[in-house]
Amino acid sequence: MSTGSFENWHGNMLDIGPLYPFVGSEGLMIILGLVFWIGWHIWQHRMESANYKDDMETLRHNDNMNRALRGEKVLRSM
Repeated sequence: MSTGSFENWHGNMLDIGPLYPFVGSEGLMIILGLVFWIGWHIWQHRMESANYKDDMETLRHNDNMNRALRGEKVLRSM
């Protein structure tokens, strides 16, 4: 990929050609970025929900809630 000669600034920009790779694929990149972003949020929500449910299940058994309220460590460490 050549960016042409910039010795003469009065030239035609169409003669220079593309100044960066993948010219014309910006729309596809935006769509892929949005799909990745939304997918990441869905994955993150599912992961945090499963973690929350696991923590709540742990706190429901063996008087763990009262122990946690007294300051004891009853949940697993991250």
